[in-house]
Amino acid sequence: MPELTPNEWDIFLVDHPEAHILQTRAWGDLKSSFGWKPRYLVSQAAASGEKIGAQILFRILPFRLSIAYVAKGPVGCGAFTHHPEFWGELDRLCRQEGAIFLIIEPDLWDAELKLEQSALKSAGFEAGFQTIQPCRTLVVDLQGSEERVLARMKQKTRYNVRLAQKKGVNVRASADIAAFYRLIQLTAERDFFGVHSLEYYQRANALFSSDDRCVLLLAEFEGEPIAALMAFRHGARAWYFFGASGNEHRERMPAYLLQWEAMRWARAHGCQTYDLWGVPDADEAELEAEFTQRHDGLWGVYRFKRGFGGELRRSYPTLNRVYKPALYRLYQWLAPRLFGRQS
Repeated sequence: MPELTPNEWDIFLVDHPEAHILQTRAWGDLKSSFGWKPRYLVSQAAASGEKIGAQILFRILPFRLSIAYVAKGPVGCGAFTHHPEFWGELDRLCRQEGAIFLIIEPDLWDAELKLEQSALKSAGFEAGFQTIQPCRTLVVDLQGSEERVLARMKQKTRYNVRLAQKKGVNVRASADIAAFYRLIQLTAERDFFGVHSLEYYQRANALFSSDDRCVLLLAEFEGEPIAALMAFRHGARAWYFFGASGNEHRERMPAYLLQWEAMRWARAHGCQTYDLWGVPDADEAELEAEFTQRHDGLWGVYRFKRGFGGELRRSYPTLNRVYKPALYRLYQWLAPRLFGRQS
């Protein structure tokens, strides 16, 4: 130890069913097909004996450099400053891989990690300047009966779920990634956002559907695919990551029925929450005041997602650890110009 093989990481996660799906080996395998290199690290705290670990993804750059990324981790970590042994091992691994800096997006809500900024700074952390995963989301409570879950939704959303059923929309599980990809390309053209390649969705489905941790749902009208989504689950949580809709039959509200069927799928596998994965990073008052006027970025989906009765939550802010300060400053200057500013 402390570095683990992929099989050993799987065994470690058995004792941590609360781990985020982005910390699973399957997610690392997915990213490894698209320019990332996963490594697995576990360390035991000397004081408490508690084991914490992380899947670290390294984005390989020229000149034997990289950017390190811990997505929704570490696993088993509460207060960051309580685990100096782990961070020492992680720093060693990052330097070994030529990391310019490490991005950490904790799997903690903003209200959960109440550490003084001075404590974080003295432990070697600094506030991150960019995010990879959405900061703010809506989390739907799946507990209780189906009637209870529906009752927590807004009346218009419940109406649209039932309207889709009445209008002849049929939702079924499918392995037709090509049909999904055709729909997501239409959605991207219509709503001006980027998508992954066909191979990315094929690989994600292959890795997660083998043990039923992923479902591709197609909404059809008279046998024609008109909307689709991919949902994922791990432990007691489920996530809506990818969705698409065509340009025809949108008045039949297929997207509403798709989300409801995804929630039913998650409930059937024992999930207690369903994460709608991404709304604008604004407080509830601002969201409610502006969502009818704004359609840029994630504002375009907030009107739709808010109807499912989810609780608005914000992730703990991104943290960075810097290993090559001069290159880090250069990256800070280049990143907004290369990748655009976050909305």
